[in-house]
Amino acid sequence: MSELRQPEADLQAPVQAQGPVEAQLFGAAGEEAASPSSSSSPVAPSFSACAESLPQEALTVLMADLVAFLLLKYRTKEQFSKVEMLNMVLRDHRDHFPVVFSRASKCMQLVFGVDVKEVHPHECTYVLVPTLGLTCDAVLSDGQSMPKAGLLVLILCQITVDGDRAPEEEVWELLSLRGVYAGKQHCIYGEPRELLTKVWVQEGYLEYRQVPLCDPARYEFLWGPRAHAETSKWQVLEHLLRVSGWDPRSFPSLCAEAVSDEEEGA
Repeated sequence: MSELRQPEADLQAPVQAQGPVEAQLFGAAGEEAASPSSSSSPVAPSFSACAESLPQEALTVLMADLVAFLLLKYRTKEQFSKVEMLNMVLRDHRDHFPVVFSRASKCMQLVFGVDVKEVHPHECTYVLVPTLGLTCDAVLSDGQSMPKAGLLVLILCQITVDGDRAPEEEVWELLSLRGVYAGKQHCIYGEPRELLTKVWVQEGYLEYRQVPLCDPARYEFLWGPRAHAETSKWQVLEHLLRVSGWDPRSFPSLCAEAVSDEEEGA
């Protein structure tokens, strides 16, 4: 089992959603964001004591509402403010804004591959940007498609940790911890096998190739040329350490490779 899977193992149980919207938005990764033990978002204050008085089910519903609001802002490429979020989503729960915003931000990052960035601290305005700078979700104008980059980020991290190539069976084992299975339609990612082995291969984000001299045949995933062009091993490592809380000293060789790649790129 690779190092990447251990934190994901905590994401297996489904969130106790209160309706179809929550059930669609939150799979295993959504529970990570909804968990009281989740780390605070860098753009949100720490959890307030008053937030703990609200039942977890109610916090999950509020988080789902705020995620829906953030997805709309991502599609329309609009900045937004704390005042707008309070007035449109949390009008009756203003005291719970810090914890709900933190968990919604983490859900956006883990599930959809979208980061919440603060633009003007004094005005409390924010903008949504793709995690790692990936542009695979650049066009979402139909109002129906969900951003899928969260899954791509996870796979690129897996490939990096596995030494620049990840066996297909390990990738599917990792994705199963997020409730994503080959051949099974997913409410956010569609049919995952087609997404990984066709769509992202054609777009240049992934390479999917047969492992030489293997009988029976085995396949593996590698970074594609577009992934190399849009992000770097160093950015992936920074992201991985940030969301996992791991100590960089646990990955000396990986850190050295990332630094070397960054210097060569410069």
